[in-house]
Amino acid sequence: MNLDDKTIAVIGLGYVGLPLALAFGRCRNVIGFDIDAKRIEALRCRIDTTLEATAEDFEAAAGLTFTSDAENLRQCGVFIVTVPTPVDQTNRPELTPLLRASETVGRAISPGAVVIFESTVYPGCTEEVCGPIISRISGLAVNEGFFLGYSPERINPGDKEHRLASITKVTSGSTSEAAEAIDRLYASIVTAGTHRVSSIAVAEAAKVIENTQRDLNIALMNELAIIFGKLGIDTSEVLEAAGTKWNFLRFAPGLVGGHCIGVDPYYLTHKAQEVGYHPEVILAGRRINDGMGQYAADQAARLMMRKGIPVVGSRILVMGAAFKENCPDLRNSKVADIVARFQDFNAAVEIWDPWVSPEACRHEFGTASVTEKPDGPYDGIVVAVAHEQFHELGIAGTRALGTPNAVIYDVKGIFPRDQTDGRL
Repeated sequence: MNLDDKTIAVIGLGYVGLPLALAFGRCRNVIGFDIDAKRIEALRCRIDTTLEATAEDFEAAAGLTFTSDAENLRQCGVFIVTVPTPVDQTNRPELTPLLRASETVGRAISPGAVVIFESTVYPGCTEEVCGPIISRISGLAVNEGFFLGYSPERINPGDKEHRLASITKVTSGSTSEAAEAIDRLYASIVTAGTHRVSSIAVAEAAKVIENTQRDLNIALMNELAIIFGKLGIDTSEVLEAAGTKWNFLRFAPGLVGGHCIGVDPYYLTHKAQEVGYHPEVILAGRRINDGMGQYAADQAARLMMRKGIPVVGSRILVMGAAFKENCPDLRNSKVADIVARFQDFNAAVEIWDPWVSPEACRHEFGTASVTEKPDGPYDGIVVAVAHEQFHELGIAGTRALGTPNAVIYDVKGIFPRDQTDGRL
């Protein structure tokens, strides 16, 4: 199977799809497709609101064109699906974007096409759900009329060191011939190399456990932070001491949001429950991590009360809204839980995030006030995200935003522990 002369379609141009389309566009003809017409217009103007791509990246991708018209996909022979796979309000997989993308592919493919999925799914989803949809709409049989592949995305938003080309790419295919061709395809752009596995299900499973493992390690740190908080012991000092042992794993407590770590474990637990097993450790970790935003707000409020500062009617500044440092990604940000908790206390909350547009912030956080320039003094300040601007502001600059007696609660521990009022 030779994919060298086939035009590639990348379906979904977010944090995952755009870097992939740009990378292939350096050496291949690529059509980048997204249903968001405004996103397509911005990309045609070389504007990436995710801040992952530069003007130079667009210029280098001479073979890449953008479209929101699915008819343009009919000329493609390789389809790579990179749409979001979130969870719903009950933490069950929300596959609607994936199903619609599969339908779009089914209407566009021709015999001999290869369809590769990168979106996070549970083991079996590609072959049990997506493949049959493509087959039904196209009239082509899997492994006869078209072939499937799965290569899990490993994009880390905001990370300028670990990029697409420098992260080993796991690959798989529905037949040995397809797997070999897909592996060669990715090897052409990933300088770190590829790792081909024996089946699509193995590749799907590898993806969900990567983030499940990290989720559980952070959950352990968060539970330790709660315990040590009750004991009056500084968690960061404990972890620093324990870290002097050569085989101690260095994780830290914190808020677990975003599109991966806080979501992927639910895909695995969903499939486990389908086959009759109720996961206990994984779901316990999820419960702990999902409660840390509220816990942080409660701790900050308790510190305010100890200082004699009424929480009701107070002014609270929350520094940071994105789910992680130095990126504008608001998806599943647990900062929302901090904001909601203080609003429950009838405090006046203002959010400040230099990485996120005020419009996006207001859309995500609803009734909370959003400021582009903090206008203190504030009674309480919660440093929720470790943006570089907050590091540069420093503890002195942060204190200057508050009243003389203001509480500073440092969720991420970016300031010296003896210069704040509390931290996880």
